[in-house]
Amino acid sequence: MKHMHIRIGIIGAAGYTGGELIRILLGHPQGRIAFAHSKSNAGKPLASVHRDLAGETDLCFSPDIPLDSADVLFLCVGHGEAKGLLASLNLPDALRVIDLSQDFRWAVNDAVKGATFVYGLPELQKTAIQKAKYVANPGCFATAIQLALLPLARAGVLQTVHVTGITGATGAGQSLQATLHFPWRANNISAYKTLTHQHLYEIRQSLSQAQGGGKPAAIHFIPWRGDFARGIFVSACTTYSGTLQEANALFRHFYNEHPFTRVSPDPIDLKQVVNTNKCLIHLEMAGDQLVVHAAIDNLLKGASGQAVQNMNLMFGLDEDAGLRLKGTAF
Repeated sequence: MKHMHIRIGIIGAAGYTGGELIRILLGHPQGRIAFAHSKSNAGKPLASVHRDLAGETDLCFSPDIPLDSADVLFLCVGHGEAKGLLASLNLPDALRVIDLSQDFRWAVNDAVKGATFVYGLPELQKTAIQKAKYVANPGCFATAIQLALLPLARAGVLQTVHVTGITGATGAGQSLQATLHFPWRANNISAYKTLTHQHLYEIRQSLSQAQGGGKPAAIHFIPWRGDFARGIFVSACTTYSGTLQEANALFRHFYNEHPFTRVSPDPIDLKQVVNTNKCLIHLEMAGDQLVVHAAIDNLLKGASGQAVQNMNLMFGLDEDAGLRLKGTAF
């Protein structure tokens, strides 16, 4: 299996997540892009839309969706579109699907045509992903917050959590919105979806699973829009009865078998993870309050990079194949 070539189809290939998938997959040792579909850009070179691909590929956007030419299909369509799209397609029995929208992330929304989706957070259920035919890729804020809290939930010590998190403009997608205009976004910060962010549903679902069922601890989350293009930084505060040394040991043990999530003894910053599939975590304590900082790239570990990580697991490849990426740092 490790020497096979995986034929890859992408629907919604002209957006941010589609472009990041293409960038990763062009360098993947065992992946080959069979088609990259876009209705609005059909026939145009990929590099005419994703200008960072200039000189990297001669592929053009496909007007068709030739499912028989692919072993795995990535859905990079908008939230609410994936379920209807899958229902309209005649999926080959052997085709595997990875959906980057939120349509199949919650247990109540996880089936179409009898297909059951596995929630694709490798640090939570790697074994299930390895056996899965259909995977629902986690949300970006959800990924960062879950990775900040899962070790505590698994240990049964997670109490009420207060989280703040800031995200780059690419997290809102390419559709033009007032809050994405440069004059508004530059030199500006704002809160949005205070305590009501849609990723809270999948976060609660995963924390309940990690702790063995039951209602998880309350999570109070305030997301912020940042004055930068990409990246997510979250800080989660909760009461903890142990020491900082014990908390660090708990987190390191939990992530010991996971190549992309690392606990740093030193303070972390966003540039360490931008353009990588890493999640860096740093812990601090003041009195009985434990603060967990987590940083990811919202388009990579929070979207396309994690999707490729899931593909690698589904096809029995090395988990980090094609994902040995270096951060910008400066």
